[in-house]
Amino acid sequence: MNEVRLPQGTIRYREQGAGEPIVFVHGLLTNGELWREVAPQLAADFRVIVPDWPLGSQELPLEPGADLSPPALAQIIADFLAELDLEHVTLVGNDTGGALCQLVAVDHPERLARLVLTPCDAYEHFPPPAFRPLQALARIPGAISMIMQSMRAPAARRLPFAYGWITKRGDAALTASWIAPALASREIRRQIAAILIGFSPRYTMQAAARFGEFTKPVLIAWASEDRFFKLRNAERMAAAFPDARLELIEDSYTFVSIDQPERTASLIAEFARERGHAH
Repeated sequence: MNEVRLPQGTIRYREQGAGEPIVFVHGLLTNGELWREVAPQLAADFRVIVPDWPLGSQELPLEPGADLSPPALAQIIADFLAELDLEHVTLVGNDTGGALCQLVAVDHPERLARLVLTPCDAYEHFPPPAFRPLQALARIPGAISMIMQSMRAPAARRLPFAYGWITKRGDAALTASWIAPALASREIRRQIAAILIGFSPRYTMQAAARFGEFTKPVLIAWASEDRFFKLRNAERMAAAFPDARLELIEDSYTFVSIDQPERTASLIAEFARERGHAH
C-alpha cells in the first residue's frame, strides 16, 4: 500500500499498471478491495489507482475535526488527484462514491478526462430511502457501535440491509474486512456517524443542476436489478450529461465490480480507450 498525506489525513492506495490513470471511488463501509477483480484486468493498459477512501472501512481515521460533509469528501478526492499530479483521469464511482464523483465532476473537473458512474446515490436519493433509518440511528450515541457488533456474524452481514441486497457474490471474508476498522476504532465509528448525518439530497441535487457543465464523456454502467439505486436515476443522468451513454449490467446488485467484474472491467476499458482522445 502506498500513502498520500493530505491536510485532512492519510489516504492509502494500491497502484498497478501504466498509462492514463483510472481512479476508483468506493462507497460507505467498503474499501478498495471492492475493485479487486476489476483493477488487475485494467492494469495491462492503464495506471490503476485504488484508494481506501475515508468512508468507514479504512485503517486510518482522518484527522480529528476533519470536515466529513459530502463537499469536503469530494475535496479529498480532488486533493488526492492533485497530490499525485494526475491528469486525464478516468474517475470511477460506486454507491456513496458515485455521489462524491458527481460533486468532483462539477466542482473539480480540471483533472478529469471522463467519468464512470456505476450504481450510486443521485438526485433525491442521498441516501436511498432504505438507508434513511440508518442515518437517523447515526445521531444516537453508541448506535454505530451496536450496528457494527450486530454484523459480526457472516449471516448477519448477508441480511438485506447489511450487504445482502448490495452484492450477490460478496464473500464473508471480504465483508468481515469491511467492518473490522469500525469494530476496532472508536474514532472511525465517530466518523462513520458524522458522514451518515451529513448525507443530504441537497448536495446531489445541486450537482445534478450543473451536469450540463460537464462536457467530458460519461459512462453510466448500471445494474438493472439494483434494489436501492433505481434505473430511472441512471436514465435521468444519461439524459442530463451532454456526452453520456448508459450501459446495463445484468445479474448484479449495486457492487457490479464484485458481481460482474469481467463485464464491469470491459465496459470501463472500452470506454477509456475509445474516448481516450475525444477531448
